[in-house]
Amino acid sequence: MAIQFYNTLTRQKEIFEPIDPGKVGLYTCGPTVYNFAHIGNLRTFTFEDLLRRHLEYRGYAVRHVKNITDVEDKIIRTCRETGESLKALTTRFFDAFLQDIDAIGLLRATEYPRATDHINDIVALIQTLLEKGYAYESDGSVYFRLGAFKDYGKLSHHDLDALKTGASGRVDSDEYATEDARDFALWKAWDEEDGSVFWETVGTSSVRQ
Repeated sequence: MAIQFYNTLTRQKEIFEPIDPGKVGLYTCGPTVYNFAHIGNLRTFTFEDLLRRHLEYRGYAVRHVKNITDVEDKIIRTCRETGESLKALTTRFFDAFLQDIDAIGLLRATEYPRATDHINDIVALIQTLLEKGYAYESDGSVYFRLGAFKDYGKLSHHDLDALKTGASGRVDSDEYATEDARDFALWKAWDEEDGSVFWETVGTSSVRQ
């Protein structure tokens, strides 16, 4: 019996046909390593584990890549509060994450790429978005120009026009350095309070991707 998955784009169940026969590439979001994983995190990781196990049971060779977010606002804030280095802090919580998944019997992923190991790739991608007009710089930070990408929200069927600037429940657009309150940061400028957590780039320094 063929495997079927629900396609969020078409909103239909479709027969699964891997690009490479007999092989499956599974890419999932891992933890943001600023604290210990909680039960909600582990629920997500358990679902991914069940999916992988079923694919392997059906005879597929699965390469499971789970990313590790090891730089973002909460991590930098914790480094500032504790005085711990970014590397030491994130490694400590990543190790705790591995202990947790081992304790509940989840399979370890094939690979755990860290965001900080791919800063150059991130910068190159942002540069491409800038060149194509999908992003812009403001006060040293770079933002994604959401209105320039007409297919934004297509997979989840969210109506871009329904995301009103300054709509009820959102912060007014004049509190942002963005063209539109719907735009979001791709690369934030270095702040003095962020200390040694930054990467030098052409024209700006940054503390986060």
